[in-house]
Amino acid sequence: MKKYKKHLLYTLLLVAIEILIAVFHFHPFIRGFVGDVLVIFLLYHFVSIFFSITSEILIIGVVLFSFGIELLQLAGISEAFDTTPHLLKVIIGTTFDPYDLIAYLLGGILLFGLQKFQKKRRKNE
Repeated sequence: MKKYKKHLLYTLLLVAIEILIAVFHFHPFIRGFVGDVLVIFLLYHFVSIFFSITSEILIIGVVLFSFGIELLQLAGISEAFDTTPHLLKVIIGTTFDPYDLIAYLLGGILLFGLQKFQKKRRKNE
């Protein structure tokens, strides 16, 4: 399977999982923490569809991007624009939570470890 197709498939699967988590209101830990860990994987695979970047740089970029969005929440970005569409508020979020930063970092660490494991496995084949 071509690389971009694999990333597209993972992106669609992760979007579906994130929607299920949001719609069915799983336990607050799943919704509030695991969902944020998974969003790092989602963003990684989404960006990988369009750009060929080393996994290490991409993971760092995705985590930093996520930190940036969280800091915009701290600054009250969603309140700054009264006309912000509801869907955009759901995607960006409206409330700063320092645990989200931990979730993003954990997602980056897990993704980094998974990528290293896959590279090692491919090398040994």
